[in-house]
Amino acid sequence: MTQTILVLSEEALTGPDLRNLQTLRGEDELVEIVVLIPEDANESVLGEFFRHLSLLEVGEAFRTFSADDRRHDEATAREALETSLQLLLDEGFTARGRTTSENPVDAMIQEAKASGAAQAVVITRPHAVADTFHTDWASKAQAKLGIAVLHLYSGSGFIGDS
Repeated sequence: MTQTILVLSEEALTGPDLRNLQTLRGEDELVEIVVLIPEDANESVLGEFFRHLSLLEVGEAFRTFSADDRRHDEATAREALETSLQLLLDEGFTARGRTTSENPVDAMIQEAKASGAAQAVVITRPHAVADTFHTDWASKAQAKLGIAVLHLYSGSGFIGDS
């Protein structure tokens, strides 16, 4: 029987992300990876605004409110999905996925129910405010899904505190 692992990622998967997923696959199990990439990764525009300000990136902080970013986000999400699926296929995974314009956690919940996912993985960059106050995607998904949700930081082996 094939086990489904659902992956919600802010950006294209990387080599370290694939190694982390490989450890979840196990030795002899057939695994299908379902990848979700949000078209609007800035779940909290205000959070992004303050993150840029804290890094003294004033211009970038105010660009978080730009309307032109939406079209860019959709194209970036499609590219990230294509890159992620190709990396997974190259590593021998069975993989499929989609981008989503809806709330990422809601999309994850719908996909988990539709696919019968046994596990879920959220891969993001560290977000100090959301991670500290457990308002990150992994914490929200864990509260709603009823299956194990692992929070990994993109491009590393570090586990988020969800």
